[in-house]
Amino acid sequence: MSALGEFRSLSRSRSKAGSADHREKNRDNKAAAVFLAPWVIGLVGITLGPMIASLYLAFTDYNLLQDPQFTGLDNIRRMFSDERLAQSLKVTFTYVIVSVPLQLAVALGLALLLDRGIRGLPLYRSILYLPSLLGASVAIAVLWRLVFGTEGLVNAFLAIFGIEGPGWVSDPDTALGTIIILHVWTFGAPMVIFLAGLRQIPRELYEAAATDGASRPKQLFSITLPLLSPIIFFNLVLGLIGSFQSFTQAYIVSNGTGGPSDSTLFFSLYLYQEGFTSFRMGYASALAWLLLIIIGAFTALNFWASKYWVFYND
Repeated sequence: MSALGEFRSLSRSRSKAGSADHREKNRDNKAAAVFLAPWVIGLVGITLGPMIASLYLAFTDYNLLQDPQFTGLDNIRRMFSDERLAQSLKVTFTYVIVSVPLQLAVALGLALLLDRGIRGLPLYRSILYLPSLLGASVAIAVLWRLVFGTEGLVNAFLAIFGIEGPGWVSDPDTALGTIIILHVWTFGAPMVIFLAGLRQIPRELYEAAATDGASRPKQLFSITLPLLSPIIFFNLVLGLIGSFQSFTQAYIVSNGTGGPSDSTLFFSLYLYQEGFTSFRMGYASALAWLLLIIIGAFTALNFWASKYWVFYND
């Protein structure tokens, strides 16, 4: 066979191999498209679609019964004179600023206690995780309202010592505090994450510190907290996002009113009232985007500040 014939034969074989590879690649692309289709449909139909629709409705007057009427920036202007909006922001910020650090402190403290290798650790870990599974449920919120009611378990306990307790959920000075306690009680999820992070800290560091005479508090602040700072940051961001969106507890405890005297009027509850009680869906959509901006701003602030206190191995 001449050199030209061998070249043609080699070219044909390469062409066939290339065609086979191309068909194989097309089959892989089609399979990937089929598997990704449900996620893409969900993203467009459940997330992006409603977000775009709510952005449009934020500039309209819409009552769910008639066609939306474009009103420009009227809903934005209304926010600056809305006293209940200001009250809901005050309540929500108070709730977030107080409850999130308290919950993280309790979760970290229990994680440090469980990290000492006590007997029956899986059982204790499961029991302590349960509040995170139950805390956001309607049943627990109803139970919480009964426990802190005028004739609830808290006042029954105080009566043993001759103390007459108030109606905790019906007093504007204490109603928000009961919901904060409920949030702190759901410490299970961050506790488990803290415990997993503590297990990743090398024991040799503590042994070396103990050899140098470092006390346990010194080890906590010099070894544990710096190496655990990425986990603290992770739990902090998730806690802030979740707290800003809290709804069920305030709705059930206040019977959907945000009372007494709007002391439990969370932002999400006020948004719900505007959209589905007063049927001002256009204004509710504008409030939803305001909440998105607030959460985004706090998250960005946390990421910016993390460079000053979060330490990574590298």
